[in-house]
Amino acid sequence: MTEYKDYGFYTDAPAHTFNYLQAPLLSLLDKNTNTCILDLGCGNGYLANQLIAQGFNAYGTDASGDGITIARQANPARFFIQDLSTGKLPEELQGLKFDTVVSTEVIEHLYDPAGFIQFCKEVLNSKGELIITTPYHGYLKNLSLSLFNKWDHHLSPGWHGGHIKFWSRASLSSLLRNAGFTVTAFKGCGRVPYFWKSMIIKAKIS
Repeated sequence: MTEYKDYGFYTDAPAHTFNYLQAPLLSLLDKNTNTCILDLGCGNGYLANQLIAQGFNAYGTDASGDGITIARQANPARFFIQDLSTGKLPEELQGLKFDTVVSTEVIEHLYDPAGFIQFCKEVLNSKGELIITTPYHGYLKNLSLSLFNKWDHHLSPGWHGGHIKFWSRASLSSLLRNAGFTVTAFKGCGRVPYFWKSMIIKAKIS
């Protein structure tokens, strides 16, 4: 997997998506049960560093060397470059027992989402939890995009490294169930219901 410099990791500032994702995502975490967290696709480390600052035991990995360099400024020993194509965690993390994997706005960029979910399952313990955020799609939102002729703008096909998979609650839940997870929570985030910008799905290993 190559490094994604096109995302422009120049500072430790949060991505705009955290304006509506951060609070509902944090509400799904508990220091007593989510005791060892991996932020998979952590970008510049904003979320993992926020979790560490709040007392969570969190680590982050990403394909972007620029992002990891920024992330390490706050917590040098917590962030590592990861090539997902190897199917392995960075060597420094292989001895840890993760009970939680968090992945924010990543799965819509991946050619092999099933392989990604399987990797998440393999790095979790037998009772592990997975929390995924991704742009929301559903009947009403998709209909409005069609009625107002906004699909070209929404899909943004000229965006290098952009979204290649478009998930609904049903399709992402099905992917998780097929991989041996049970969905335990759903949150729509940003805008009014059923026109949400993104969604959060939490699942545990069945």
